[in-house]
Amino acid sequence: RATMKSLRFISAEAFVSNAEFARKSLRGVAHNLFPLLFKASYLLEQGEVIHDLVENWPLVDFNMGKLLGTTVDCQEDLSHRTCSVCLESCLTGLRDYVLNHPSPYVKRLKVVDLTGIKDVEVQFCECKKTMGRWARTQLLSELCLELLVCLQQTQCNPSTFEISIDVLIDLFVTERNYELVAQALLKKCYCPLKICCVAFRSDNLALQKFFYIIKLTDPSLLRKLEIVHNVRLEMEHLEILFNSMHFPLLMSLTLPARTFNVRRFTATDERMLTNIGEKMGEMTQLTELSISFSILTGRIQKLLSPLKTPLKMLDVSNCSLNHADMAYLANSFHANHLEALDLSGHNIPDLYPSIFFKLLSHSSSVLRSLTLEDCNIQDTHVNMLILALSPCQKLQEFKFLGNPLSSQALKHLFTFLCELPMLKNVEFPVPRDCYPIGITYPIDDASLCRFDHQKYESVAEELKLILLQANREDVKASTPLFGSYDAAVQETNNELGAYLIKSFKETLEKFTTSLNKMS
Repeated sequence: RATMKSLRFISAEAFVSNAEFARKSLRGVAHNLFPLLFKASYLLEQGEVIHDLVENWPLVDFNMGKLLGTTVDCQEDLSHRTCSVCLESCLTGLRDYVLNHPSPYVKRLKVVDLTGIKDVEVQFCECKKTMGRWARTQLLSELCLELLVCLQQTQCNPSTFEISIDVLIDLFVTERNYELVAQALLKKCYCPLKICCVAFRSDNLALQKFFYIIKLTDPSLLRKLEIVHNVRLEMEHLEILFNSMHFPLLMSLTLPARTFNVRRFTATDERMLTNIGEKMGEMTQLTELSISFSILTGRIQKLLSPLKTPLKMLDVSNCSLNHADMAYLANSFHANHLEALDLSGHNIPDLYPSIFFKLLSHSSSVLRSLTLEDCNIQDTHVNMLILALSPCQKLQEFKFLGNPLSSQALKHLFTFLCELPMLKNVEFPVPRDCYPIGITYPIDDASLCRFDHQKYESVAEELKLILLQANREDVKASTPLFGSYDAAVQETNNELGAYLIKSFKETLEKFTTSLNKMS
């Protein structure tokens, strides 16, 4: 793919393309050329050159997002390339920066920022091997512990012990890498590379371990906290978390399914929910909240009204919201600031069509992403939906999988979607007429793939033709049957699967034991 490159960048590519020559010549390279050579090496996947550049880094900071992003010399953004060769070379180079005694440069490096790396579905690197967030967490932890062993075993230059480099990273911890990461965080004060956790994601982890490791990360520095799959955090645990730790910089919070369940609420639970809302109100930076698959009927106001900063992203999918909840959202100060909204799993057309109109009209000037999956939107509702979406001229992403819409209705909707100038991504359902007659919605996983694939392909082509004829080739339209790509789940799906099988086995064993006792 052609991309704009300056003569300087082309020269840098030529220089690093001969790895042996480049490595020998680094001593004579001006300091201000290191960032240019780093990006050129990354583009060409010259692992050895990347290692040596980082090992001899002469500058005060090393920011991956800035180094790999769009620059004057090379407009191509490489920050979404999580190339295994490049990233491993980069991190081992960082370890050797600490251990390298005869470096010709004064060691000035103070901050390494790895948070600008973006994990995406399609990789353009030649090696096609990626190093995701979990693997980056694993490798950095390994290298920190390795460094400590090296410093203890070898005769190090005394100045080595004075090196202190903050390494900003988004950590991803599961049962499988928990011990390693916990050890690295526990010994952080003795290691020249200081792991500074900016964002933390946890999957497949026992609650006790989650509480221990979150304390080790230093919650006062956290900007993003994601507690996602198979962490059995319920409301009482969330209250303990918020009462025992402070998150002054937290901007984004994702809670696991079933954190809240108002159907079995007692007076104590009501007080607990009020306290959690108040604690969230103290997080003055909080602008993103995901609480999907909790039962929050009639309690959204209690949870969100204490917030002092308006939310820009809200995911309340499958939260069993009622009319009062939707009315609160539509009339709250959050509505005018919502850039991303997920209302999936709610029967919007039947339960609260007018309130939905109001909510979208209030957020229309800023709304960029809207998800309405499994919302029972049928052919008779398409004109209403078009009317509601018309003011949303900044909408970039619209996802509406799982709705019982016919091919004809989808064509009508796509003709309108062509008019939204900023739209880039659409996720649409398999048309209802591609499924056998009598299919019920929401469709269960077993029936999801049982549709006429040939007919679907034909309809998908017609929809793409509508985009093409409107000169909207820039819009990507797709039907990811099992939901959007999740880099974290993709990277740890084997562990996730094993955990689910283990949980199922334990449940069966308990059930069998109960039956035996009864008999």
